[in-house]
Amino acid sequence: MKSRPSKGLVLRSAREIAKMRLAGLVVWEAHQAAARLVAPGVTTAELNAAVRDTFARYQAEPLFLNYPGDPPFPAECCISVNEELVHGIPKARRLKEGDIVSIDTGCRLAGWCADAAITHPVGKVSETAQRLLATTRAALQAAIDSIPSCRRWSEVARRIEAVVRQAGFHVVDSMVGHGIGRDMHEPPSVPNYYSRAWADTSDFFLKPGLVIAVEPMVNVGTKELTCLKDGWTQIAADHSLSAHFEHTLAITATGVQCLTGPPTENDQSSPFGEQQ
Repeated sequence: MKSRPSKGLVLRSAREIAKMRLAGLVVWEAHQAAARLVAPGVTTAELNAAVRDTFARYQAEPLFLNYPGDPPFPAECCISVNEELVHGIPKARRLKEGDIVSIDTGCRLAGWCADAAITHPVGKVSETAQRLLATTRAALQAAIDSIPSCRRWSEVARRIEAVVRQAGFHVVDSMVGHGIGRDMHEPPSVPNYYSRAWADTSDFFLKPGLVIAVEPMVNVGTKELTCLKDGWTQIAADHSLSAHFEHTLAITATGVQCLTGPPTENDQSSPFGEQQ
């Protein structure tokens, strides 16, 4: 099997990746602000407000607000609870003990984008919910750990899928990750599962300079989704629990850089106004 480069695939320079890292740090800070609020009684609108305020503080453009659709997406975050996998709309819904809540958001800073998602437990959650969160987080970590030793994305996708299947859960194959750079959604398509048909036509090499948003999405039950009447919220068709974790990752000559991870001593500059 030969890999064919995805149409429009762009490799970023070290300088461009450094600029994307600044956007990633703002996304990380926005997630921290929202995470501090996650608790029973808090509304999903309040979580969105924390992210909105963080982006405003750094004069970052929210990528999700007014994203094209019918209707356009109305908030800075997708916030999805329990059986809601992705694209949930923040509103007056109050979180309850035992819920799980996914927060997905992204921004553009100085012309460069970053995107990340985290699913949080709300108070004490069921054993199934704990396993689901641990599995989905492990699937993302498997991708990060595997990239340096793999030549093509299909090899990584197999490992993501294996983590999920071993736990007895289901990768949602109708939702995939994506390239990211000047725009939030760029080539290539980045699936979380292996498909021979996809690999034969769309697989891509893991080369230094490639920046992708990797985002395993996992359901406890069926992999099938249903869209709610709001035109956005995607839920598990059998109403089982769903989880979503995502990081923006840059492949470099020395390994994988998590652009939406916390500040490290390797960061040369910071949107927070100080050297790391």
